[in-house]
Amino acid sequence: MTKLLSMIVAAMFAAVSVNAIAAAHAPAGDKKGDKMEKKADKMEKKADKKGDKKGDKKGDKKDEKKK
Repeated sequence: MTKLLSMIVAAMFAAVSVNAIAAAHAPAGDKKGDKMEKKADKMEKKADKKGDKKGDKKGDKKDEKKK
């Protein structure tokens, strides 16, 4: 039983060590991903502005019909 526990502990230590080494060699940031996020944010802002303008026009038409 103690041998099994020792093997499990050793396997966990090895897995954590390999993960730490792999993370140390990985690049710090993904510049392409950052650009894509910024582009998506711009698209959302444009869509929001268009939606607001359309909503205002519809609201104006409803007000005119009521008068």
